[in-house]
Amino acid sequence: MRSLSTDALRRAYIDFFVKKHGHVEIPGASLIPENDPTVLFTTAGMHPLVPYLLGEKHPSGSCLVNCQHCVRTQDIDEVGDSSHLTFFEMLGNWSFGAYFKEGAIRMSFQFLTEVLELPKNKLAITCFAGDTDAPCDNESARIWESLGIPNERIGFLTKAKNWWGPAGHTGPCGPDTEMFYWIGPSEFPPPGSNPANDEVNWLEIWNDVFMEYNKREDGTFEPLRQRNVDTGMGLERVAQVLQGVESVYETDEMLPILKRVLREDLWGDIQRLRHARIIVDHLRAATFIIADGIEPSNVDRSYVLRRLIRRAIRSARAIGIEHSGSFTPTVAKEVIAQHGHVYGSLRTNEQKICSILRREEEQFGKTLQEGLRHFTKTVSTLRDGVQAWRAPQDDTVTHFDGHTAFHLYDTYGFPIELTKELAAEQGLSVDEAGFAKAFEEHQELSRAGAEKKFTGGLADHSAETTKLHTATHLLNAALRKVLGQHVQQKGSNITAERLRFDFNHSEKMTQEQIAEVERLVNEVIEADLPVAYHLTTVEGAKREGAVGVFDERYGSQVKVYVVGDDTKKTVFSREICGGPHVSRTGMIGAFNIQKEESVAAGVRRIKAVVTGGPAEIDVAREM
Repeated sequence: MRSLSTDALRRAYIDFFVKKHGHVEIPGASLIPENDPTVLFTTAGMHPLVPYLLGEKHPSGSCLVNCQHCVRTQDIDEVGDSSHLTFFEMLGNWSFGAYFKEGAIRMSFQFLTEVLELPKNKLAITCFAGDTDAPCDNESARIWESLGIPNERIGFLTKAKNWWGPAGHTGPCGPDTEMFYWIGPSEFPPPGSNPANDEVNWLEIWNDVFMEYNKREDGTFEPLRQRNVDTGMGLERVAQVLQGVESVYETDEMLPILKRVLREDLWGDIQRLRHARIIVDHLRAATFIIADGIEPSNVDRSYVLRRLIRRAIRSARAIGIEHSGSFTPTVAKEVIAQHGHVYGSLRTNEQKICSILRREEEQFGKTLQEGLRHFTKTVSTLRDGVQAWRAPQDDTVTHFDGHTAFHLYDTYGFPIELTKELAAEQGLSVDEAGFAKAFEEHQELSRAGAEKKFTGGLADHSAETTKLHTATHLLNAALRKVLGQHVQQKGSNITAERLRFDFNHSEKMTQEQIAEVERLVNEVIEADLPVAYHLTTVEGAKREGAVGVFDERYGSQVKVYVVGDDTKKTVFSREICGGPHVSRTGMIGAFNIQKEESVAAGVRRIKAVVTGGPAEIDVAREM
């Protein structure tokens, strides 16, 4: 087995697919998804590539590879163990209708055993077990066996484990096959052990997804015309294996951050170490999120950022680390020192990152004080016998009620452990069952909100979302004409019902400005201008005046969508985008701005709808 640094592993993966298998390297996208309402953050390398998985032509071809930094919070309660992270880097390779199972599995096996030199007898595989929607994936299992993986090392699991997608309620999806490395107590796995029957002793390191189905509105599945491959290898987990360390937090790029948080001689204290790992992970995620333009607040991804920062501060409090304003910036500086050579935006935004973290840390300190006052007031109320829980056959107040404990958690950031600690000082215990119930109710509401967020959106490429997507280009161009060329898109969220467009501007728009923007957009719609795209280089896009945030996210070629006709001098918008768009603006329908508001310092938001227009549309094609 080779011993590789994280940097060397990242490069080895890219070079393997580029030099040996003809893939094209593309840059990783921002953590903030463009024009995708289905997720708050980029959670996998495939998210920026959804249009191409659905059949759009990618400027760089049909076989791609990259390293994508991601944020996922669904396993946030697991963070602190040896392998779970909310922020991580994902190595991935893709085939848009080129190779499929045979090619993907053989390349995966070759990279693991020949490039990384992982011992074959420490590898295990899982495949999809099959159900009423799709058959058991015996084909993948046979390919693995032909490469020398014993049958006993191949387990079969259900959709919950070995199936990806779709991103929303409908769309491309399919079975996957996952690769695991032995981390059990013995040098080699015992006979018959595999992740399906011995999950705790196997570490998942790679996942090959075979998108061969489309899930329809009625919940049934049909074969896709274009079969795709989408893979993901966790950079930190594989670095852990290659470097022979106990956890992802001890790999070469994360260890200095961990040491900045907690002295090495204290790692023997499991609770201290767990809190230190939470701090490292959460502030690493926060540093990258802020670098991509998000600031803490109480809505959407800004709320997730705030919760990550506050969870880190709570863990610092739990292990006695001072947090008066200088703690989080110090950790962020170490994150930037370890990752800035790969992600230049960290160094560019270092001052901003530290300033935002310092402000949030100071503000949370004040919030904690407010929470303490609320706690004291609540205890006083309980002593007076209001909302009190009493022990059976006892007239003394002994319990701090669960819903109040959850209010402290949700409003003031008090973890249940802190409430229990403070309650114990008052001779009270906390109704933990009531807290758990309130927490569960909150999670149900959050899940419902997330499911609502998954309805519609560009991921489904419906006629309505395509109309609204084109309308955002017209809106962007109109805003630049009315407010000035400083206007840039800061985010976009499109559902089948409406568009939401964020842009930088320091002042509230006047009613006259809103009316003028709306008039310009409708004028272009009524003119029924053609919409088409062409492929060019980033420099070429700059020369022709295309709008876009020109940073490291773009590859060697980009798509530029043009609204209007250069030969007739009717071009209204020229913008870099992945698509899709309507072929003529007249298909959009009437455009109406419903609301203009502030969402952050220097960032405004417009919500708008379109009405009318044809039910069926033509999609813009290449010029």
